[in-house]
Amino acid sequence: MQGGGFQFQFQIAGARDRMASDGKVVVEKVGEKSSVTRCFSKYPLKFIIPRKVGPSKTDAVWIYSLTYGGGVVSGDSISCEFTIGDACTTVLTTQASTKVYKSMGSKCSEQVLEASIGSDALLAVVPDPVTCFSTARYSQKQVFRVVSDSSLVIVDWITSGRHESGEKWDFDLYKSTNHIFLEDNQPLFLDTMLLERGSITSIAERMQDYQVIAMVVLLGPKLKQVQDQVQRDVKRIMSEQLHIPSASLGHQVITKSDNFLMKPSFIASTSVFGPKGNGVVVRIAAMTTEEDVFLTDKVVSGTKALFLTFPDYRIPVRQHFFACCFCNRARVTVHGLVSCNNLKIDKLDSGFNNVV
Repeated sequence: MQGGGFQFQFQIAGARDRMASDGKVVVEKVGEKSSVTRCFSKYPLKFIIPRKVGPSKTDAVWIYSLTYGGGVVSGDSISCEFTIGDACTTVLTTQASTKVYKSMGSKCSEQVLEASIGSDALLAVVPDPVTCFSTARYSQKQVFRVVSDSSLVIVDWITSGRHESGEKWDFDLYKSTNHIFLEDNQPLFLDTMLLERGSITSIAERMQDYQVIAMVVLLGPKLKQVQDQVQRDVKRIMSEQLHIPSASLGHQVITKSDNFLMKPSFIASTSVFGPKGNGVVVRIAAMTTEEDVFLTDKVVSGTKALFLTFPDYRIPVRQHFFACCFCNRARVTVHGLVSCNNLKIDKLDSGFNNVV
């Protein structure tokens, strides 16, 4: 493929590798720069690896994962493996939401991702949300293996479905599992979310008016500043959202009737995990995508620090990129450039834009 500043990198692996997974990517240091040294994929999986992601000094590999047909078909089983070498930086993302098409009978579609992250390395898994069609059945599992000084960002989120078609939480099954293991297979983080149509109540009834559910995991030394800021911001935004006065404002209290009448459009919580407290998980429920994406504009203050883990602090982003609250006053549909100082929006039709 020519033009657009991209190259498709495919490396045909041996028969055993092809049987083991549908895709495999290895990122290693080559000449002091993070580089893809091996890339293999087969139908229905495909990887797009941009040749240029910013200024020449930018040391980050961006990988776009997509499937032929633009979604996951009933009965599909897709697996991929990623190896991020020591001191490398890699971003794994998508071009658009992961669409899970209607299930044929009781067939369940599934995707499995396994990744190992080396010493002083950073992997950011920041896809667009999963959107399940009516009657869809879908399961995904992500397993990450880290060492003590690895850094990892996981964004895992799902929308209620195709609103324009009148579908809201109308799928049959959604299961998402995220596991993080230390060396010697010691479990560090084990999480599973299950949404399943019940015989008594539907998923929509249980979700009420909330249209988006998300989880963000921030792990490792390179994300310490972001972890601290996110925890402070979530505490502040929820205090404001629930009208909980701080102690310095006096002895105001909220009655049970007040709480009963309130139905916040946005709910978020944070918790620390790991023996050394070096991981933070943020859980979010929102009535609109914009609120979920950026924890509202009041939460994102200071969280642009994540981009400081990338040289030159400038990262080009594509349409609908889920920046998971790391840039100020951004919206869910972002075009153009995110920098550490401000957000510049260049309304181009292309999903990939040049650095300006």
